[in-house]
Amino acid sequence: MRRHFTITIHDDKSLKQINLPYSVKSGLLYMAILFVAIGILTFFGVIYLNNTIDDMVDKRVAMQELINKEHEINDGLVQSIKKKQDELATTVDRLDNIEGLIGLTPSENMSVQERIELAALTSEEIAIMHQFIPNGSPVEFKGVSSPFGYRIHPITHKRALHKGTDLIAAKKTPVYVQADGVVEFVGWDKGFGRLVRIRHNYGFKTYYAHLDSFAVKIGDFVTKGDLIAHTGNTGISSGPHLHYEVRFLNRLLNAYNFIKWEVDNYQDIFEKENKVPWHSLVKVITRNQSQIIKLPSSQRVVILRED
Repeated sequence: MRRHFTITIHDDKSLKQINLPYSVKSGLLYMAILFVAIGILTFFGVIYLNNTIDDMVDKRVAMQELINKEHEINDGLVQSIKKKQDELATTVDRLDNIEGLIGLTPSENMSVQERIELAALTSEEIAIMHQFIPNGSPVEFKGVSSPFGYRIHPITHKRALHKGTDLIAAKKTPVYVQADGVVEFVGWDKGFGRLVRIRHNYGFKTYYAHLDSFAVKIGDFVTKGDLIAHTGNTGISSGPHLHYEVRFLNRLLNAYNFIKWEVDNYQDIFEKENKVPWHSLVKVITRNQSQIIKLPSSQRVVILRED
């Protein structure tokens, strides 16, 4: 007799019995186990997928933050590059002006750096210019009471050209020469009062007016920084001050530009004062400097004095 099991189905009208072999029962059991296993695997799979998705979301957020930072850095670099480009354009424009002023004609294939090096004077040449061409303030600088240019004269009350720069200074303030030279005039001038006039190299002269007293005499050789006088209120003057003039071959120059001329901004004078032929002047200084360098040290001072 075969092994089997019976399934009885009972309702109100009849009773039904179904005989099934045990293999079917085993199959159903295996299917139930399979479904349970699938359910368990699905459960843990869902948990794993959720964790993986959370990790991916975290990584995506971190990646987006990194991208945003990279964008910020890139924007900063773009702004920095634009600023540098603007600065370079300004430098090139200014370099063009300086080259024109001193007569340089760079070749087309020269870099900006090469052009700057060509236009730049050596430290020795700058030192020579500042030793022999007036620069700096002849008195302790406390401001300007009347600048160079046309004005209403405080005494005559007429419009006239003010040929120099009036520097604020109390009476008897020491006055110092602003470049090497020789004293050409010491004495009285109707308008200037007590006046010292000094002739410098390369065609420059300086005037120091309305003085109280002198510390030099005609024919004295003076070195930059030497005491030459004390301020006063002589001549046509409305109060104690120093009237200071710088001239080139008797051409009136704005003395204030020379007062503010320093090593750090030595090229500015080339742009501000176009009445001086800086091109030929720089050529002379450069040539003389190269000749001095080639000579024995014992002869260099002689050459400087001859020039």
